[in-house]
Amino acid sequence: MTEATSDLIQLPLTKVHESLGGKMVPFAGFLMPVRYTSDIEEHLAVRNGVGVFDVSHMGEFLVEGAGALALIQQITTNDASKLVAGKVQYTCLTNREGGIVDDLLVYKFSGEKYMLVVNAGNIQKDWDWINSFKPADVVLTDISADRALFAIQGPNAVKVVEKLTGENVEAMPYYTFITTTVAGIENVLVSATGYTGAGGFELYVHAKDAVKLWEKLFEAGAAFDIKPIGLGARDTLRLEMGYCLYGNDIDDSTTPLEAGLGWITRFSKFFTGKELLEKQKETGIKKYLVGFELLERGIPRAHYEIVNADGTKIGEVTSGTQSPSLHKGIGMGYVQTAYAQPGSEVFISIRNKAHKAKIVKLPFIKQ
Repeated sequence: MTEATSDLIQLPLTKVHESLGGKMVPFAGFLMPVRYTSDIEEHLAVRNGVGVFDVSHMGEFLVEGAGALALIQQITTNDASKLVAGKVQYTCLTNREGGIVDDLLVYKFSGEKYMLVVNAGNIQKDWDWINSFKPADVVLTDISADRALFAIQGPNAVKVVEKLTGENVEAMPYYTFITTTVAGIENVLVSATGYTGAGGFELYVHAKDAVKLWEKLFEAGAAFDIKPIGLGARDTLRLEMGYCLYGNDIDDSTTPLEAGLGWITRFSKFFTGKELLEKQKETGIKKYLVGFELLERGIPRAHYEIVNADGTKIGEVTSGTQSPSLHKGIGMGYVQTAYAQPGSEVFISIRNKAHKAKIVKLPFIKQ
């Protein structure tokens, strides 16, 4: 281990990833596998078969007590009162100016017990922010260090997980979860969620059982040519679905309305930053997060300028790649709202050359 990586947090499976040939890189303070073979090969393995991501760097907070729901309602934009036990909700934390502190998942166990799953790079920031609102009748517990998280994604994911549990996981509706025994390991949380659009599950397990579960997943998946998948393919898979990446497409300075997340912003209840977002909704937003496809050869990258036909800057790329599924350059970025309609012609400035593109409706990959 180099001096540069010695301060990074190591996941329970670091040595396993290294033994599999994983290229380990720093990410959000953790040492993570970016790829094992190639990004394209791993991307297509998930789209067409099944792959496993170790995303144990994600953060998990328990929110318990009589005031648990009221706290979640105050700090998040979506309406958590609509949740029933066993359901998951996508939402975001907003600051007092309406900017996005983080996007996250809320799991409801009962009326007085919830779990929040937050982005790895925001664990401490989110923890401090949520605690600043915590009332006396709520207990917050950071269980991140004691949890490993594996995402089993792809059309064959259900076949792999079914071999390891007696549950009918194929019948689980999207964004629901159960706690059950998997591969002989008790109290594994099986969630019908994911970040790829390819279908599958996320398994939360105690860190002490992480290596065993990983090994059992690969034993069960051998017949389906299961592959370990790194961060590189995770990024291209989520981008094809138009899913936001915190720090790239959304941050403290962007609002849910600008980011196309109005559907998780419920003005029927109170939440932090609501007044400013209501005002923004009334006056209209000046920039909007869009998807675009290049009509010429080229690969868009974050921070490239988006310009109009006159060469005037109208926005900036936040995420971009060469789509392994579509074989063309795709990306997301904020543009002036006058150019945000699907079909609008824009240009991406790549190495000082304007490459023609068009705004498209997300996701890029239609399911």
